[in-house]
Amino acid sequence: MNIQYIHPADQIVMFMQRIYDKRLTTMSGGNLSIRDSEGNIWITPAGIDKGTLSRKDIICVRPDGVCEGQHKPSSELPFHRSVYHLRPDLNAVLHAHPPALVAFSVVRKLPNLDLIPSVRHICRDIKFAAYAVPGSQKLGMEIGKVFEARCNIALLENHGVCVGAPDMFTAFQQFETLNYTAELEVLAGQLGNIRALPETAYRLSETDSHTRLKDLIPQCRSSEELAARRDMITLIRRSYKMDLFTATHGTYSVRLPDGSFLITPFGFDRAYLEEDDLVRIKGDAKEIGKLPSRAVLAHRKIYQENPQIGAVLLAHPAHAMAFAVTDMEFYARTIPESYILLRDVKRVPYEELYLDPDKLAKEFDAAHPAAIVENDCVIVTGESLLQAFDRLEVMELTAASILKSQRLGRMVHISDEEVAALKETFMLYWQYERIPYFQICRHRKEAVAPVRLKEWEYDTKEKRSKI
Repeated sequence: MNIQYIHPADQIVMFMQRIYDKRLTTMSGGNLSIRDSEGNIWITPAGIDKGTLSRKDIICVRPDGVCEGQHKPSSELPFHRSVYHLRPDLNAVLHAHPPALVAFSVVRKLPNLDLIPSVRHICRDIKFAAYAVPGSQKLGMEIGKVFEARCNIALLENHGVCVGAPDMFTAFQQFETLNYTAELEVLAGQLGNIRALPETAYRLSETDSHTRLKDLIPQCRSSEELAARRDMITLIRRSYKMDLFTATHGTYSVRLPDGSFLITPFGFDRAYLEEDDLVRIKGDAKEIGKLPSRAVLAHRKIYQENPQIGAVLLAHPAHAMAFAVTDMEFYARTIPESYILLRDVKRVPYEELYLDPDKLAKEFDAAHPAAIVENDCVIVTGESLLQAFDRLEVMELTAASILKSQRLGRMVHISDEEVAALKETFMLYWQYERIPYFQICRHRKEAVAPVRLKEWEYDTKEKRSKI
């Protein structure tokens, strides 16, 4: 989706809806504006429910100050004007009150931009703007000082955040990313000491570039590929709604029957991805005219090393990522479902993702379907897309449960004896460790008909009913 071809009023409605749906502002709080090529400022109205905005609600403020529309413009119009006056390079301003950033504003602390590499790439710099009465000229002056210093993000003391950017998507991307790292820092603080990304590691991510691949001219798409594209888009959008992804970060891939695979593209808004945006990779070639995720080489190596893997998900769910930025180990022995699906989650050094994808690929097997990459992401695998997504979902909810338990008392994990019982009951020895069937029968001291592995392991409905 190219927002340049969307009317400013429609853009404002679209992004305000996303902000409201993610509970990053209230029905009466926050405001967005866009300056068009003629110098008009399109801005949200005052006193109108942000959850039900339509195009007709948006106000157009002409360069001469005349307002056109059914409502009054936001009371914060003065600081929007101030930003545009001081920064001719900016054409979008976003202001909201997300709880995590408000928390930082009231304790006078700036969020850490060095927890994962993408945050510093996107947000770069942030400064405080002194407190002033909302809607006042003084507030406009204080915010203006931040933007005049060539900083595009102002954290408002006891108020919220103001982001300026060349366009509304970039403003939203910065806003969402900053709020994400604020949430991550709060969650990680519950586990222990937070470990920032070392400068050497950050420089490694800075020099990372797209893998050079040949061009692949696709032929007629098979029914399997069409179905895979549909299923990927469905779960990508669900992942975004569930905060497993951000607008521009998070990668899905699915292996196709001919050995090629589909992967999410680079730089596309995950909320609006379409089936045709996905990139097919075959050998050392990519679908012509498309740019795959920078993680494409890691995905390819995982498939090459693990023929049983049919889907790879790279994501940044906040609760699970809290373990990635601390030294706390992730143990899935909380409830049976967590252990059955996740088994033992590995911890992978940050550098491995960038420097040694061959070693990274060897980290995964049937007994280790998921891993946490330090200061970067979580990686979840499965023989099917649905199974991989199930594991990602369970991993994030397990992490959330662990974090909540920290406030209640000492955790009691499922014991080794109880784990052994789970392996026995659900045939995890056979399922994951590939113990020959006759040994399973001998161990269980009963003659049972062979179970078809694919049906048992990957039928989510049946699996949940057994659990």
